[in-house]
Amino acid sequence: MNFIMKFLVNIGINIKIINYIYYVLTALFLIGLCLLINLFVKKIVLKIISKYIINNRFKWDDVIIKHKLLERIVNVIPGIIVYNFAPYFYNYDELVRKGATIYIIIIIMLIINEFLNVINDIYRSFPISKVRPITGLLQVVKIVVYIIIGILIIADLMGKDPLVLLGGIGAFAAVFSFVFKDAILGFIAGIQLTSNDMLRIGDWIDMSKYGADGDVVDITLTTVVVQNFDKTIVTIPAYALISDSFKNWRGMKEFGGRRIKRAIYIDVNSISFCTHEMIEKFKKIDLLKDYLADKEYEIENYNKEKSLDEMLQINGRHLTNIGTFRAYVMNYIKNHPGLLTDRLLIVRQLAPEDKGLPIEIYGFTATTDWVQYEDIQSDIFDHVLAVVGEFGLRVFQKPSGRDLDNLKS
Repeated sequence: MNFIMKFLVNIGINIKIINYIYYVLTALFLIGLCLLINLFVKKIVLKIISKYIINNRFKWDDVIIKHKLLERIVNVIPGIIVYNFAPYFYNYDELVRKGATIYIIIIIMLIINEFLNVINDIYRSFPISKVRPITGLLQVVKIVVYIIIGILIIADLMGKDPLVLLGGIGAFAAVFSFVFKDAILGFIAGIQLTSNDMLRIGDWIDMSKYGADGDVVDITLTTVVVQNFDKTIVTIPAYALISDSFKNWRGMKEFGGRRIKRAIYIDVNSISFCTHEMIEKFKKIDLLKDYLADKEYEIENYNKEKSLDEMLQINGRHLTNIGTFRAYVMNYIKNHPGLLTDRLLIVRQLAPEDKGLPIEIYGFTATTDWVQYEDIQSDIFDHVLAVVGEFGLRVFQKPSGRDLDNLKS
């Protein structure tokens, strides 16, 4: 460089122009040097390291390659080179040094950001991540890092001590809390959701207000991402899950069974006492043999004790077709292989409605799988609806167009 400068002086070029040429040549030399070193490290050194990482027996370190963390680290080298060459720019050395410092700080911020992403990806490969996601916590760390980096950059540009800038943080915090109110609420809500174990990744939640009915796929600082069963994605503000109500089906999965709670409506005009012929017919049904034997003995003894006149069925106790039907359904679901027989099983009457008398089946399937649950539930009600007529009962159904046509005929 000295040789070039002397040559330019000897041929009579103005000293100011020579200075500009010197700075340009120095800058070009630094750019070339940085590109050369950067190319060498990335194309040779990083390839060797990456090959080792991919081929070793550990799988978690592959995430480092995926997020290009090593390339981020290599990007610091040009900043260090320029910082050390700053004295060669003489009058502009302070400006070059500040520029290099800011560049290095920004690259360090990007390195920390990618490093936190690597930690998050590695953590999510473990089952505990479903119970205790750390995405929100890492986002808080990122925000803190961004604030610190911002303070360092401003302090470097102003030539001030970073601690001096902290004096104005109080006023800044008031403005910050007003502008980023939703983010702060989301942050607090995210902490409550995870710390109280209200929500986990993989939970099936139902929140109709936001059109959410599916599995939680991510919990971030301010939002919860839900993939619905139709594969659409819904993003819910985290604070909405604290302030509003939502249904979490995790308890059902942990219980190991899904509830059946459905009724059929019996036409009340078809309800009657059982005749002798009906009782003899019912005795041939395997699921009713024990019930009828016990019930007949109980009713006969009761009527004898009360000395009731049984010529009129209104006197005393008698079997009814609806009661016998209910007993049959109860014995049927007790013997159904798709239900949890050690859990609560009920066949009950509900209050009569304008649609008839509801007979409700309440129980739990032996599986939580949606398809199997629907198959079991349908199988039960297929059978129940098919046998209603055997008890002299009719299922209530509102008149259809065909019924009205038949009536007209």
